[in-house]
Amino acid sequence: MKKIVDYVLSIIYLIHFGLTLLLFHVFQVIAFNVFGKKVHKVVVDYLNFFLTYGLYLTGARITLKNLAQLPENRTIIFVANHQSTFDIPAVIWFLRKYHPRFVSKIELSKGVPSISYNLRKSGAALINRKDGKQAVTEIARLGKLIHEEKTSAIIFPEGTRTASGIMKPFVPGGVATLLKRAPDALIVPVAINGTGTFNPKGIFPLRSFSHLSWTVLPGIEPAGRKAEEILAEAQEAIQSSISGR
Repeated sequence: MKKIVDYVLSIIYLIHFGLTLLLFHVFQVIAFNVFGKKVHKVVVDYLNFFLTYGLYLTGARITLKNLAQLPENRTIIFVANHQSTFDIPAVIWFLRKYHPRFVSKIELSKGVPSISYNLRKSGAALINRKDGKQAVTEIARLGKLIHEEKTSAIIFPEGTRTASGIMKPFVPGGVATLLKRAPDALIVPVAINGTGTFNPKGIFPLRSFSHLSWTVLPGIEPAGRKAEEILAEAQEAIQSSISGR
């Protein structure tokens, strides 16, 4: 019976997901080209609102928790574990005040309605994982941008998704490059839990009545510390949060 419910609710949500991407792609194009970047950002925020809270269609329980006192007018580098494609919309909606931009693989910049357009227009770092020089250049550009604007970047230091909840070691290169261009940035860990088991077989079927959580943890001051040390502390904080849920 549970499998039948999973299939039915998955179909309902994925119809919602697909229609939302298509509609908001049109809205984004209009917003960016007619009204400019600020209106485009608002459209993207609400795209991710609908993607996130549409998860209620699967019976999901969604927890967004902020345990940090995040500063105003300061650059922030959010570092998060990565379990699933479904990690991202809630992060964008929850942290929208800080204008987060992602470090993303370049393959996502084409072919996906709404998502690809936003990655190209938002200033995200689109990296070619087969070209180390290009990746460093892109991440450095993003670091300079968020430093100048006092906004934020989001990076998944594992480099890939780990659905099991047992994280791979955080790779320091991306964060180290961001910090070179944004040395005053605060490092803020974000613990994501439940999304990996929500879609254990890919995008279909989804597991109905899952508990999905996103927790912003206290920031880490990077001054005088190596990226490896900072990320080890961030990973430990994230793992503790996930294990203690």
